[in-house]
Amino acid sequence: MVFIIFKENWMIIQTLKSLLILIPLLWLGCSDNKAKPAPLPQVEVGVYTLTSQAITLSRELPGRTKETVISEIRPQVGGIIQARFFEEGSIVKKDAVLYQIDPASYQAAFDEAKAALKNAEATLESSRLKSERYADLVKLEGVSKQDTEDAKAAYLQAMASVDEKNAALQSARINLDYTKIKAPISGRIGTSSVSVGALVSASQTTALATIRTLDPIYVDLTQSSTQLLKLRALLAQQGIKKGSTKLALNLEDGSRYPYEGTLQFQEIAVDESTGSVTLRATFPNPDGILLPGMYVRALMDEAVNEKALLVPQQGIQRDPKGNATAFIVTSENKVETRTVKTERALGDMWLVSSGLSVGDKVIVEGSSKVRTGSSVKAVDVTTTFGKAQ
Repeated sequence: MVFIIFKENWMIIQTLKSLLILIPLLWLGCSDNKAKPAPLPQVEVGVYTLTSQAITLSRELPGRTKETVISEIRPQVGGIIQARFFEEGSIVKKDAVLYQIDPASYQAAFDEAKAALKNAEATLESSRLKSERYADLVKLEGVSKQDTEDAKAAYLQAMASVDEKNAALQSARINLDYTKIKAPISGRIGTSSVSVGALVSASQTTALATIRTLDPIYVDLTQSSTQLLKLRALLAQQGIKKGSTKLALNLEDGSRYPYEGTLQFQEIAVDESTGSVTLRATFPNPDGILLPGMYVRALMDEAVNEKALLVPQQGIQRDPKGNATAFIVTSENKVETRTVKTERALGDMWLVSSGLSVGDKVIVEGSSKVRTGSSVKAVDVTTTFGKAQ
């Protein structure tokens, strides 16, 4: 009986030992399963597929307006201003009378010169007849040769006197005409510096008024010599054509001027004090919106890039050295880093000149979640970006 009980206890003990051995093995089996996690899904990124397109490269240049023609009105004879025939700030036509100087003394001088001319003409006629008679008489020996020569000389002197008196008459007529001060050009006239009754002189330095031609009007723009050199280098590249000579204009208040201008010429020298070159454009100004001295900004089409690569600004980052970089998704769906060169911003896009090619897929969404060599799933988001012009 005792043996049977001992045997049963011994079997229970052996069973418990077996269980103690199996429990750690089962635990190790469970631990091994947890140490092998399932592979993570690929990161999804938005990509912009590059295509070439023709774009116009524009530049905004500062400038100031300037009248096309300016004329300061000054008297050419002295006297008292009798009348003024214009309204300040109005439009005047060429040859319109602006002021009237008292013509009395000049009229008298003209009349005197006219009378002197008539007297000289009468003397000329008398001398001519005498010279002709003496020429006939000398053939008959009715007068001496000396008297004939003297008569001819008197006739020639009378002719010279007529010419002299005629010139004096013309001078008197010109001075009389100068008493009517006329507009030498058409344009808008400014304020008058004299009033009726003022004494003016031909040698005075102060202008009576100033006339400016404002339609069309000049806009003198300034461009740095550095920008000019970059433009010349750009135009030397293949696929780059020269831009249009047409310009748009933004006014001081930010509004767009309604008329288009035309580039006329570029100065041939650089201003040493500013390092800039002056460009002159002409704009129509029928409404008189533009006045001389206004500050404006002109938009000039410098060149046309027929095969431009534009990249959304979200697709360009900067490395620690400040170089522009872009993440590219390769054909194996791997992330590759490219160093690129950006030329200028066009709206929400960067114009890239090197480092990328047509067909490259640039990551524009989710770039913060990837690194070089990462495996990604590319989703095209090209249509979410507009074409920069």
